[in-house]
Amino acid sequence: MAQFINVQKKSSDVLVYCSAGLLFIFFTFGVLAPWIAPYDLEQMDLGSRLTMPFTSFAHILGTDELGRDVFSRLVYSLRLSFLLAIAGTILGAIIGTTLGFLAARFGGIVDDVLNAAVDFTASLPFIILALTILAFLGTNVTVIVVIMAVYGWDRYARLTRNLARSAYTEGYANALEGLGIPTWRIAIRHILPNIASALVVNMTLNFPGMILLETSLSFLGVGVQPPMSSLGTMLGFGRDYLTTAWWIAVIPGVVIVLSTLSMSILGDFVQQKLEPQGR
Repeated sequence: MAQFINVQKKSSDVLVYCSAGLLFIFFTFGVLAPWIAPYDLEQMDLGSRLTMPFTSFAHILGTDELGRDVFSRLVYSLRLSFLLAIAGTILGAIIGTTLGFLAARFGGIVDDVLNAAVDFTASLPFIILALTILAFLGTNVTVIVVIMAVYGWDRYARLTRNLARSAYTEGYANALEGLGIPTWRIAIRHILPNIASALVVNMTLNFPGMILLETSLSFLGVGVQPPMSSLGTMLGFGRDYLTTAWWIAVIPGVVIVLSTLSMSILGDFVQQKLEPQGR
């Protein structure tokens, strides 16, 4: 039995290492896209249209319907998709954590309003809400980041509110206030470090959802717009060529699956390591 558990643990560790390595490769390719990509994002080679992957040294992952290099577009798309997901995750965490602290500190009507807003956000089909926001505000990168922040803020708000209320219930936050320490300083210097591990776990688990949200919006044609390119944009453009040039959609689709799966595995690993019951 002990031997079986050890083998299972080693297999799990290998899976985590593979996930971390794969994400590191994706992030590195995205960061170094201008230097790694052999061609510009929109550079066309009409004489090499719809070249299959691994049949040409000039276009290792093939070309699309306009002769654009799929590998070059892939690394640039990785860069933008990951940047949007990171920005949306961080902004959502900041908004949700701030509102959660305010609800825990003041309670009463502030707490009631926050709970109502959280319940309202959770009850809506978010993709419909996102489409509505895009219809009113238009499509640009800033609006997409705001939508992604709105998608995740309620999880951070609910988590922070519950954990911060425990801090006030235990009395040490009230004692610090009695010493004349400002509320914001208590939140940042004393409460936040105690709940940081739970917030980090939530961020790692929320990141795959951000990637899928951006992919969904871009696939529907209301997300990232040309001449910019994201993984969802590549997937959307490639759907019309699935029977004749499968690689245009399949390659970014595989990258989406691998990146979200790897991040989910790492999120579970971080949760096991940081949460008390995982220690």
